[in-house]
Amino acid sequence: MPSRFVRLSTAALLLAVTAAAGRAQPAAKPGAKGAGGWTWLFNGTSTDAWRGYQMKTMPAGWSIKDGTLTKSGSVEDLISKDEWGNFELEFEWKLGKGGNSGVFYRATEEYPKVYWSATEYQLLDDAGHPDGKNPLTSAAAAYALYAPPRGVVKPADQWNSSRIVVRGTHAEHWLNGKKVVEYEYGSPDWTAKVKASKFGEWANYGKAAKGHVAIQGDHDGQLALRNIRIRAISPKEPK
Repeated sequence: MPSRFVRLSTAALLLAVTAAAGRAQPAAKPGAKGAGGWTWLFNGTSTDAWRGYQMKTMPAGWSIKDGTLTKSGSVEDLISKDEWGNFELEFEWKLGKGGNSGVFYRATEEYPKVYWSATEYQLLDDAGHPDGKNPLTSAAAAYALYAPPRGVVKPADQWNSSRIVVRGTHAEHWLNGKKVVEYEYGSPDWTAKVKASKFGEWANYGKAAKGHVAIQGDHDGQLALRNIRIRAISPKEPK
């Protein structure tokens, strides 16, 4: 075999291995723990890790399309079957023009609506939805409580990458590689903001130390998510 061909073949193999290493490798079944302690909540093939809010089964209107979890129009919210207290959650998302949704964490099912108990990571087409004019309700905000900086979210129909880290009372929102929000559950600042918001009406809002991940479905518009994974972390920052 000519040495030039061997060199080219070796280079091609190295490129293929490098590319594969840079991609997340979904577990065969959502809910199964994989490398690095990650658990796949949605890997492009199954909704087994989910059910409807206060339901035992998946609600109508959600579907898998081209490896994404999608919905169009107003449908029931989704909630994870499992719960986490201290965790790192990663996911990618895109909305149609004027789209509005959200991801909730440490959610409980004690109230009729998931947002009565849990903080929301806002998903929004800032340019196409009226809520985008208010930083407190713009994309990646801790909805109505903590605002992210402007200019980080991508436009409608483009993929955004998000990360939520909750460790003890400390929470962080990340968007497209940048930390955009952080706060402390139960701090004087948090307590004052909750009291001044609509959430002050519900005594247990943000009080759960452990809960579900939930996806908002009750707004019109198109939503697609992919590569949703989570892992448990220590309640204390590693030294």
